[in-house]
Amino acid sequence: MSTPERPRWAFSTLGAPGRPVHEHLVRALRHGCTGLELRVHQDEFVHVDLPPGERRAIRARITDAGLAVPCLAGYAGICAPTPDPVVLSAIDRLLDLAYDLGASAVRIFPGGTGDGDTERAQRRLAALLPDARARGVTMLVETHDSHPTGTAVATLIRPFAGAVGAIWDALHPWRHGEQPPETAEALAGFLHYVQIKDAASTVDTTPVPLGTGAVPLTTIGTTLQEHAWQGWVSLEWEKAWYPEIPTLDEVLPGAAEWVATYF
Repeated sequence: MSTPERPRWAFSTLGAPGRPVHEHLVRALRHGCTGLELRVHQDEFVHVDLPPGERRAIRARITDAGLAVPCLAGYAGICAPTPDPVVLSAIDRLLDLAYDLGASAVRIFPGGTGDGDTERAQRRLAALLPDARARGVTMLVETHDSHPTGTAVATLIRPFAGAVGAIWDALHPWRHGEQPPETAEALAGFLHYVQIKDAASTVDTTPVPLGTGAVPLTTIGTTLQEHAWQGWVSLEWEKAWYPEIPTLDEVLPGAAEWVATYF
């Protein structure tokens, strides 16, 4: 008898900022996660200036725990009105870190300002794609900031179908008027990763435990089921930005229950 495949589910280390890798590994295993989304920031144990020896040690600890690293969550903006060399260097360093840590993808924000966003993003993605392919790492643009909907992100990455993907942040498309079936349709062929979260309302985006807020998580879950979604789902609990909210350990059981319901 074959063993059923465990869901591809993770949480972001954003939910327990500044904590060491071993604490996150214990937490992931305790809550039945199969992966760990690593926030890349100078205040975290993972950052782009990490020496080679520390990279090897972190990768070994994660591998020994039987966990995957489905995504490194960086902060570079692919549309940002910053000089190309600055943006390209930031993302290239993130790709290098992902390769060293065994991560399969990197998160990139849009970070646009309006005029010229699409041209800037596509020019930069084209320049970065050879390095990403050489490292076996996929660049994922998140539904966020200047491009919060699936429709908006799809306009940026459409020329790179199959090579560049998207992250569906559960909050932002909905709070900008795009319903889950519309997001799924817009990102068809591009969707690699889903970040789940809940919030009080479209106006008050303070994180709340899954199922206690206004984000249409039931519709998101059923929509993903209808599309036979088999990719990664990750809880993004924004404790770093909202220190007053409950701890990650308090909300992970509810997230695990949501994942079990739909996957």
